[in-house]
Amino acid sequence: MQISEPMTMLTDYLLGVWTLYLAFKLIREGIGISQRSILLWGLSFFATGIAAIIGGTSHGFALYFGTVTRVVIWTATLYSIGFTSLFLLSAVIIATIKNPLRNWLIAFTVVKFILFAVWIFSHPEFKYVIYDYVPAMIAVLILQVYVKYSRGDRSATWIISGILVSFGAAAVQQSGYMLHEHFNHNDLYHVIQMGAVFLLYKGGRLLRDASEPSLERE
Repeated sequence: MQISEPMTMLTDYLLGVWTLYLAFKLIREGIGISQRSILLWGLSFFATGIAAIIGGTSHGFALYFGTVTRVVIWTATLYSIGFTSLFLLSAVIIATIKNPLRNWLIAFTVVKFILFAVWIFSHPEFKYVIYDYVPAMIAVLILQVYVKYSRGDRSATWIISGILVSFGAAAVQQSGYMLHEHFNHNDLYHVIQMGAVFLLYKGGRLLRDASEPSLERE
């Protein structure tokens, strides 16, 4: 069996397995202590891990896929990334904003995802994923900077660091920089992103749902 991009497949699989492992830990913790923000953060990790596994499969076994299979794999990857931005942003909104504004922002985030999902079905281009994902990450970054300096939330430093490392990884990927002929820009991106995922995991464990005013008075 011929593998088209073995190192890219391997690093994608490593990133996927690592992220899924952390996802299950976050989901279990979020359910255990009844924190929706941690649960949603864990779901975002799950979506990211699935995207990485699918990506690794695409890189490694592309020579064996027919047209329909390639379309299905590509579409699944796009939707997985869309779910990632939906869950990440929703988690931070729940951890940062109180009602009634929280409900409006969550509704906006869900509508944004639905519009993305409908559009991407007939326009399966990666640039539209970027248009959806990057603003969501910037919004998460802004909210975490806000809570870091207004409330001193312990999650903020980890999450801010994770986002910045993730942006750095994306910059490396876009640069086309190669450490070796058998370790290209995609492989390097995956390795750096594993570090970013760990930082985001550490921050996600510290998220707490924003208390409602009625609970604060009790």
